[in-house]
Amino acid sequence: MGSLSTAFGSLGIIMKAVKILERVLTTIPIMFGVAIIVFFFIRLTPGDPVDIMLGRSAAATQREIEQLRQQFHLDEPLHVQLGYFLGDALRGNLGYSYIRNKPVIDLLTERLPATIEMTLGALFISLIIALPIGILSAVRQNSLLDRMSMAGAFLGISMPGFWLGIILILFFAVRLQVLPAQGRLSYDVPLQEVTGLYVLDSLLTGNGRALEDSLKHLFLPSLTLGAGVAAIIARVLRSSMLEVLRSDYIKLARAKGASEWGVVMKHALRNALIPTITVVGLQVGVLLGGNMIVETVFSWPGLGRLVVDAIFNRDFPLIQGAVMIYAITFVLTNLVVDILYTYLNPKITL
Repeated sequence: MGSLSTAFGSLGIIMKAVKILERVLTTIPIMFGVAIIVFFFIRLTPGDPVDIMLGRSAAATQREIEQLRQQFHLDEPLHVQLGYFLGDALRGNLGYSYIRNKPVIDLLTERLPATIEMTLGALFISLIIALPIGILSAVRQNSLLDRMSMAGAFLGISMPGFWLGIILILFFAVRLQVLPAQGRLSYDVPLQEVTGLYVLDSLLTGNGRALEDSLKHLFLPSLTLGAGVAAIIARVLRSSMLEVLRSDYIKLARAKGASEWGVVMKHALRNALIPTITVVGLQVGVLLGGNMIVETVFSWPGLGRLVVDAIFNRDFPLIQGAVMIYAITFVLTNLVVDILYTYLNPKITL
């Protein structure tokens, strides 16, 4: 019997791995569709990248303009340009930036770690704020704590990120002078980069000074970005917890003499986390793609500021590459969320 159960367990793991592989393979046509849509939409926007590259200089001759168009295949029909783009993308080549004169993949890999670090920081802050508030508000429904928490959640949702960022800078950086207002690391703090994530690199290299300084620089932008996310997660978790706490199996667990803490954490929270994880997964994509304003406020050298500059400069390859990164992030996040579903509720299958 033991060997039989082990065999069935191994078979289940193999089947789950096959389903995960199938889900990964289904992302290929999705990415293909995203690439085509982005390609055509950015070329329908007004503005000529050649004019921007030449600075609309009156000294530029027609021959120089034509040579520049030929260099970047901008003189070709759209379907031919699309063929060049898709062919290069399949080989892992996202093109060459018109304005920055560097390969797009290099620009993205330079800026992506900063964006990932701020996203992870914002997600961490939002979860440590939202989870206790959501659970306690549900357990103590209609109490003073519940009303104050939900009022704070409404405030967090309604506050624009740029406004909150400026307020935090004025209070912590200008008035108290305890936290820096911009950048990722002080100029006089040395750090050997390993992954591009400064907090992680500080730990890997044992650089305590850099760790402290990078955490100080990370705190304000992460708090600014995570405040609204924390409000959303807290409200969703509270609603889910209230619904679960009214369920019959919760009443049965209490009737059997289970402790209130055990009922809430073991039975109620596990099931209430299913819709909450959906929201968290969606917010990860929002944090990665919607942090342009926060990066600008804190002069954070991330992907958001790079994309904004590329849009204004009509840097087609850089815009296409960044959007592809955002799309891959959304797809992978949804896959991770689906896998977590099966862990929280084995009845759910991929």
